[in-house]
Amino acid sequence: MKIKVDFDLCESNAMCEALAPDVFELDDDDFLQLNTDEVTPENEQRVRQAVAACPRAAISLVEDDE
Repeated sequence: MKIKVDFDLCESNAMCEALAPDVFELDDDDFLQLNTDEVTPENEQRVRQAVAACPRAAISLVEDDE
């Protein structure tokens, strides 16, 4: 499973960064950066929380073959 971000929708609210800072990071210009797009057993719960918490629904999970 991979993380997909619609950067046109993203408002850089940093909710995702607060929940999964190893995956999501705002750069110095307040633009969201993905440190990884891979969902792993170690980060899956936090990534799912970040997806659910995104106020603009800009983050989604997709199967690897998409």
